[in-house]
Amino acid sequence: MPALLHPDEPVPVRLMNTIWADRSSLHDDLATVDDLGAWLAAVGSEHEGSALGEADLAAFRALRDALRRLAAFVTDDTREKAASPTAAVDEAVAEVNRAIEAAPAWPRLEFRGGHLQASRAGGGSTAARSRSSVAAQAIGLLTGPGRDELRACYGPGCVLYFVKDHPRREWCSAGCGNRARAARHYARHKSEQSTTRD
Repeated sequence: MPALLHPDEPVPVRLMNTIWADRSSLHDDLATVDDLGAWLAAVGSEHEGSALGEADLAAFRALRDALRRLAAFVTDDTREKAASPTAAVDEAVAEVNRAIEAAPAWPRLEFRGGHLQASRAGGGSTAARSRSSVAAQAIGLLTGPGRDELRACYGPGCVLYFVKDHPRREWCSAGCGNRARAARHYARHKSEQSTTRD
């Protein structure tokens, strides 16, 4: 599950990256309600033990598709395989806003075991509050000062997004960087061979 393999990415990017590709096809890490539960646990959501249903899965997938469309817009993503089912930017914006409005959440300060702790409170189910929180984080990512650091990975066959956290970072992972370098080497070597034959 690539969303679990890139734990340093912001949660909205990790949601976007539940769609990933290998040499054979695209994969969806949010195929079942159990997959959604595993993803929420991996990103530290406060849904612990709350029942999730098909409606929650559909809502998170709709948010994911909207975020992928908005990330494609922000990054000028031209990768065909990375296309989102959400075609229009205004539809994606509306979906993000629906996610936030479905269960507004706010921080809450608590005193537990002699320590101050932050938690979240709000309306709606725990899953809806988690989705609202992801949508709110996505707004910050897509409109904040770091929005220019969001990137589409152009590694061969990759459909993931990442936040460029180092000046030399160009790929979502070392594996994509290695594949890109190998592809360039192969293309250069093949070009040299065809030139020497002529």
